[in-house]
Amino acid sequence: MELSVLRHSCSHVMAQAVKELWPEVKLGIGPSIEDGFYYDFDTSTALSAGKKDPFTDEDLAGIEKKMQEIIAKNEKFIREELSKKDALALFRKLKEDYKIELINRIPDDKISIYHSGKKFLDLCRGPHVESTGQVKAFKLLSVAGAYWHGIETNPMLQRIYGTCFETEKEVKEYLDNLQEQKKRDHRKLGPALEFFDIYHEEAGPGLVFYHPKGALVRTLIENYEREEHLKRGYQLVITPHIMQAELWKTSGHYDYYRENMYTFKIEDKEFVLKPMNCPGHMLIYKSKIRSYRDLPLRLFELGTVYRHEKTGVLHGLLRVRGFTQDDAHIFCMPEQLRTEIKSVIEFVFDMMKVFGFKDVRVELSTRPEKYIGSDDDWKRATDALEGALREKELEYDINAGEGAFYGPKIDIKLKDALKRSWQCATIQCDFSIPKRFALTYVDSQGKENQPIMIHRVLLGSLERFIGALIEHYNGELPLWLAPTQVLIIPIHPVRGKVPQVTDGCLRQPASNGVKDTLQEYALKVKEELANNALRVEIDNRKETLDKRIRNAELNKIPYCLIVGEREAQAGKVSVRKKGKGDTGAVGLDEFITKIKEEILNKVC
Repeated sequence: MELSVLRHSCSHVMAQAVKELWPEVKLGIGPSIEDGFYYDFDTSTALSAGKKDPFTDEDLAGIEKKMQEIIAKNEKFIREELSKKDALALFRKLKEDYKIELINRIPDDKISIYHSGKKFLDLCRGPHVESTGQVKAFKLLSVAGAYWHGIETNPMLQRIYGTCFETEKEVKEYLDNLQEQKKRDHRKLGPALEFFDIYHEEAGPGLVFYHPKGALVRTLIENYEREEHLKRGYQLVITPHIMQAELWKTSGHYDYYRENMYTFKIEDKEFVLKPMNCPGHMLIYKSKIRSYRDLPLRLFELGTVYRHEKTGVLHGLLRVRGFTQDDAHIFCMPEQLRTEIKSVIEFVFDMMKVFGFKDVRVELSTRPEKYIGSDDDWKRATDALEGALREKELEYDINAGEGAFYGPKIDIKLKDALKRSWQCATIQCDFSIPKRFALTYVDSQGKENQPIMIHRVLLGSLERFIGALIEHYNGELPLWLAPTQVLIIPIHPVRGKVPQVTDGCLRQPASNGVKDTLQEYALKVKEELANNALRVEIDNRKETLDKRIRNAELNKIPYCLIVGEREAQAGKVSVRKKGKGDTGAVGLDEFITKIKEEILNKVC
């Protein structure tokens, strides 16, 4: 049984249950989605049925109970086709205003509806399972507000989310996964680890403030990206954050993206706070005459961009108003196009492997309803992307009509430890914008030709990628990315105490002289580690050893080095590794060699 069909059928069962409980609730839409389904309802006219407020979590239990009753009846899903005229008359009689609007948008004269039970029917093209009895394993999850068609000027509807699987075991596994997701939520872990915070009332929402630890993580990622791009023949560029609006009109973004752009005036001229980096790279390309010998020209920028996102859609690091992209534009000749696309695909997979993401999903998005450029150019661009995917022997799904307004694209979505998809890498093939900017190169015959441009990001938004990274590793970043790689914990000598066994080692009481010796040794260890480019701290707080180890665990520090009298005398350190506990005492040089090898190999 196809899971999407089962979930869509479950959404209809839920809608039927809601209508039986509150007959005056109006129906919106109820599609299946990646992890389940939802249905939108308008409760504003349901006062006489006792539904005075939006749905609450408490209502979900009652809806689930009613759904179970409908499922127990094993009612058939019956499809019926009507003319548009008859369908409109039917839904006017039912006072289903949202269905009437949807019917008016359908170009065909034949309208399909589905019946279940004695009274319930819904506008739907299907398909469904045969009967409600096949919907057995489900759970309603949450309630949220949603504007009709996602437009803020439209009515606010109540959206009920749920999930559905073929077995109760799968539902339980999914719910357990949801609980794990809550534990890993980067919006909680990030501030707790002092990586970042997002909302300052004085600054406004959707703007990220990186604290020292988070800024270090981001800088490590950026530095690695710069090195890898330079190795692969990219050239680094930096473009202004503000540019005149005329530039965006030339590129087409002003017409297609205006509502997401911040604009303002300087001396009666309109400027834009850049929402993407490509127009600036166009001007760099145009700064001199280009020859075929210059191509392919690969320009790379870690470019910060700004987009006018609505407050309601902001979500941690995943949806913000200011973010940085690892953005590159490749200008090439037609005969170089497919090779360059394949090279970018290889770069993406290499990058994902380094950061520990092994599972990805590839999608090819084709021409949208609104676009620029000729149909012939779109075909050539789409063929180039699809041909590269086939030559790389990659499986991919087609997203019909989801391309950018200037060209088709490949999206490579990574899957994290909880099997969730994250949008990161994008490869877009563009014949249109180079033409609008009149970009040219001189070929081997001395004639001017138009280059083709590839827009591409690897990690995408660094903010979104860091959010994904935190959740993938539950905050325990790989050693090479950890802000603090090693924490030294000197054992405080306690006078007048009997010997104690801690971590399997005998710890003797010590005099003040021993304390000074231990402190000197701890500082010597720190200095030696720092001289080997390791990020190290000392925890000298007057807390017990167990409390300091526990604090290191909470702060996700990969290695702790316990330093006591025995270690100082032997020139060794007792090593604790995150997740493995005490691994024994080793010489300091041996530890440094081992940890540097782990960092060099970027072990995840």
